Amino acid sequence: AIFSHGNRGKTAKHAVPKETKKQVIELYQSFKIQPNVKHFTEILKEDHDICYTDTTIRRILYQAAIPSPKTQRKTRKKIKAQIKAKSMKGKKEAENPLVPRAEDQMELPEKSHPSRPRKKYQGELIQMDASSYNWFGKEVTHLHLAIDDASGNIVGAYFDTQETLKGYYHVLNQILTKQGIPLAFLTDKRTVFEYTSKAMRAVEEDTFTQFGFACHQLGIEIRTSSIPQAKGRVERLNGTVQSRLPVDLELAGIQSMEEANHFLTKWIRTFNKKFGHKTKESIYENAPTKSEINLLLARVANRKVDSGHHIRYQNNYYLPTEGSEEHYFTRKSKVLVIEAFNGDIYVNIAEKIYTTR
Repeated sequence: AIFSHGNRGKTAKHAVPKETKKQVIELYQSFKIQPNVKHFTEILKEDHDICYTDTTIRRILYQAAIPSPKTQRKTRKKIKAQIKAKSMKGKKEAENPLVPRAEDQMELPEKSHPSRPRKKYQGELIQMDASSYNWFGKEVTHLHLAIDDASGNIVGAYFDTQETLKGYYHVLNQILTKQGIPLAFLTDKRTVFEYTSKAMRAVEEDTFTQFGFACHQLGIEIRTSSIPQAKGRVERLNGTVQSRLPVDLELAGIQSMEEANHFLTKWIRTFNKKFGHKTKESIYENAPTKSEINLLLARVANRKVDSGHHIRYQNNYYLPTEGSEEHYFTRKSKVLVIEAFNGDIYVNIAEKIYTTR
């Protein structure tokens, strides 16, 4: 009794009350999509007036053997070991293995991808990718993302059912209208970003993809890489967004892509305020006008006039018009169909461009 501390058996003055701990655990387990601890701490503060650091909340969850989705493998193993130790009291822990040699921990040169510093200016490099995930329950949809390498800001985001040209066009439109023309894009090697050059000298004979041609017109360089570590900024962004956005979509009661795309505008502003704005210096060029962007971000296709003087495109038939007057061209006349970004259909026949009905 003489050697016992006076506070023995007493609850510490600044300890988290048991009722609060219980509430924190119950709230966390109530989420269908469990947020990471940092995000959960923000939700507790904003929605439930429970104000503790993420370290304290993490400790409460770990003590209840609840790991965060972002918990590292080492910590997960530690939690599993603690659970196992409680169920098997008295059993000795396995002895630690011998310390390995430094040579055993060397990475092969072909597998090493050392990190590089951020770019200095906004617009110097934009990393793009599509994140496949169960954003709305069981159905997998794709979130097209673009992040500025220098500032860490999300500069474009758009949901679509698949990784499509439409999705990347919407992202590019957001960049052009809100930021301007960037210097370069870094993407993975997909056909939407690459073009195959014919064995001809003239540049105009090259066959560009739709997205590649739009970037060529704007003077944006496209760099591609099949190595995920080469575009680590957007790969890490995918993980962060997959951790935070589904929880926020659930809290906002959003169940459709249309609602989510509308919600993204506000969500990105909040995200950039917390994690972006690493630099203010910018080299974005002035963007084209809205009407120019509408035609630059177009989808083009070659067609021929049929025997009824119509042009078939996307299961619809079109007639070239000038004002209210319709024009009829001979069968098999070559036509370039231009589907503008806003969905309007134009046709280019010989040297003229016509509206359509």
